[in-house]
Amino acid sequence: MRRAALLALGILAFQACATAQPPAPPAPGATAPPETGPGMVKPPPVPPRARQALAAPHAERARRLESDGRLRAALLEWKIARTIDPEDPAARDAEATLAARIEAVVTERVNEARASLQRGAHVEARRRLLSALALDPSNAIAFGMLRHDVKDVEFVLHTVRPGESLASLAQRYYGDRARLEVIWETNQLPPGRGLAVGTVLKIPEIPGVPFHGPSRRRPPPPPEPGREDVARPAPVPEPPAAAPGPAPVPAPEAPPEVNPLLAEAREAAEKREYAVALADLDRFLGQNPGHAEGVELRKLVLYRQGQALLEQKNYGDSFRTLSVLARLQPDYEDVATLLKRARRSATDRHYQEGLRLFRAERLAEAIREWRIVLEFDPEHANARRNIEQAERLQRGLERRRNR
Repeated sequence: MRRAALLALGILAFQACATAQPPAPPAPGATAPPETGPGMVKPPPVPPRARQALAAPHAERARRLESDGRLRAALLEWKIARTIDPEDPAARDAEATLAARIEAVVTERVNEARASLQRGAHVEARRRLLSALALDPSNAIAFGMLRHDVKDVEFVLHTVRPGESLASLAQRYYGDRARLEVIWETNQLPPGRGLAVGTVLKIPEIPGVPFHGPSRRRPPPPPEPGREDVARPAPVPEPPAAAPGPAPVPAPEAPPEVNPLLAEAREAAEKREYAVALADLDRFLGQNPGHAEGVELRKLVLYRQGQALLEQKNYGDSFRTLSVLARLQPDYEDVATLLKRARRSATDRHYQEGLRLFRAERLAEAIREWRIVLEFDPEHANARRNIEQAERLQRGLERRRNR
C-alpha cells in the first residue's frame, strides 16, 4: 500500500514536469538584460545602426579617393571605417582588395625601376621608386634601391626648335646619336612620333658619359675668416683691342629657362596624370601667384580631368572638378554644359541608389544618398520628402525597440 502511494506521487511529479512550459525566448530585436554584479556596471553597447552611420562617411570617402587614384589615402579611410564598425563585411572585403591592389602596383613599380636601371635610365628608375614609396612608404626594397642603386642625375631643360630630332639632340648633348633612347625614356615620349616644336624636354646627364650642356657658373668662394686683409694680386691689364675683322658667327640662342615644376606639371598632364599635375601646379602657383602660363595650364588640366571623370561615369567628382573651373572662368570652353550634365547624372544616380537602399530597409544609408542629392540640387523635392519619411520610420523603429 505504501509502495503504491509512492508510485502514484512519482507519476504525478513527472506529469507536472512534462506539462510545464519552458521560458519564452526573447522577442526578435529585444536586448538581453545587462549582466549585473556587486559594484559592477556594464556600459551599454553601441547600437549597430549607430556604428554604420558613423562609418558610412569614411566608406564613401574611401570609394571617392580610390576612384580618383589616391589609393593610400583610400586605404586609410577604409581602416577608419573598419575600426568604427569591425563587423561590416563589405568594408572588410574592400580594405583587403585595395591592400592587395596596392601591393601589386608597388611590385610592378619596383620591377619597372629595375628594368630602367639596367638600361641606365636613372631618372626613370627614381620616378618609379618614388611612385612605389608614395603608396607604401615602409617598402624596404624600394627604399634600398633608391638609396644604393639610383644615382643622382642632373638634367637641363631644352625647348624643341624646328628641324630638331631625338638623334640630333643626343648628338648635341652627348656627342653620340645612339643615346637618343635616354632622352626618349626620360621624357616618356610616344613611339613613332616626331618632336613638336616648343616641347620642353629633360636632357639628363648620363653617369660616365661626357655631357655638353650649358656651363654652370659657380659663385667665387667666400674669403676665409681673418683673411679679408690679405693683399690680392693686381688685375692683369687687358691687351689692346685688335683691328676690326670679320664679324664672329653668333652662338646659337640658349633655350629659354622653364621652371622645372611647371615642366613636371605639363608632362603629367600629357600623360593624363591629372591629380599629379594639379598638385605640381598648386605648388608652382603658391610660389608664383598670378603666373599667366601656370593659371592657364591649371584651367586646362581641370577641364580635361572633368571630362575624363565624366566619361568614366564618376559624376560626383566630375561635378566638383568642373565647379572649380567654372569659378575660375565661367565661360571656359563648354564647361557650363558639362557641369549641367554631371550634376544631372550625379543627382539621378544617388537618388536611385537611395530608393534601392530604402527598399532594402537600410534607412540610414538611404538618407545619406538623398542628402548627397540635395548637395547637387537643393531644390530636389522628392529627395527632401523621402528623407523626412525615412527619418519618421527610423524614429518609430527606435521607439518600438525601446519598449
